[in-house]
Amino acid sequence: MTEHPRPFPDPHPAASLDARAKEIFRQIVEGYLSTGEPMGSRNLARILPMTLSPASIRNVMSDLEHSGLIFAPHTSAGRLPTELGLRFFVDAMLELGDVGREEQERIEAQMRAAASGHTFESALAEASTLLSGISRGAGVVVTTKTNVHLKHIEFVRLDPNRALVVLVSDDGSVENRLLDLPAGLPASTLQEASNFLNARLQGRTLGTLRAEIEAGRQAMKRELDAITERLVDAGLATSVGPSDARQLIVRGQANLLEDLRAAEDLERIRLLFNDLETQKDVIELLARAEGGEGVRIFIGSENKLFSLSGSSMIAAPFRDGSQKIVGVVGVIGPTRLNYARIVPMVDYTARVVSRLLDRG
Repeated sequence: MTEHPRPFPDPHPAASLDARAKEIFRQIVEGYLSTGEPMGSRNLARILPMTLSPASIRNVMSDLEHSGLIFAPHTSAGRLPTELGLRFFVDAMLELGDVGREEQERIEAQMRAAASGHTFESALAEASTLLSGISRGAGVVVTTKTNVHLKHIEFVRLDPNRALVVLVSDDGSVENRLLDLPAGLPASTLQEASNFLNARLQGRTLGTLRAEIEAGRQAMKRELDAITERLVDAGLATSVGPSDARQLIVRGQANLLEDLRAAEDLERIRLLFNDLETQKDVIELLARAEGGEGVRIFIGSENKLFSLSGSSMIAAPFRDGSQKIVGVVGVIGPTRLNYARIVPMVDYTARVVSRLLDRG
């Protein structure tokens, strides 16, 4: 099963929890997922597999609260997991169940029946209904249209290593993809890339846009080479380094001031250097957006796809015969979803959809 993305960099503060703290934290989370109610120290003392006094448990709960993993709702003596606590539980402590043979056969039979003699969209609708029934939440299906023409693109940084790219098509549909960021990418680059691309979209597809920018970049490189060669031949500058990391060392600046053409050339070179660097970042972001993974699990306010701060979404990508991601199926529900059951069910449903699409 594909791992869901981690929204916080390692090491997380909870990684240092000892066995006793982890067990208390586990009981608080599992109690919340089961009943939605806060768990107090006296209840914990009765159900923990180890002998601890309520006072000792309260000390551990205080440490967990300090770590940002649990909190006290209102004036209750009990504790509930925070969004960060739920994320840590899902990433590091969740024990996923298996999809039983009977459930597998039921999912496959329902999906085949929906697809047989009907459209693939019928199978997707059935997937949404099926997942809604399993989770008692809302089933969700997002499909990627082939060569969709874009109206707007936005890169949203989630953490230093990942971003969400939001693609808005001409017909108003919205697709979200998760992508890894190049190491050390400045925070300003995402906004600059969004601005750069939105000024050039005009109903283009991602692939078309990337090809056009790459062609323009190659044209600028040729222009840069020609201007640089002219300045070097005139004895006004020296060019060093490979073409992708070229440096221009200027000399004879007094001559440049007298030679208007040379001064204009030098300014053009400066602009070309800046544009080439910007477009290098843009092309890399576009390449990553084209192959971005589907979003897997967002909890609470992480759920930027639908801006539902009190909900969670579990989703898995499905792929066509060439293994290209063409859509996402999943579930939206309260943060106390039964993750252990729903995560493998969503994952299996996505694989069934992929197989149906491959056969179609």
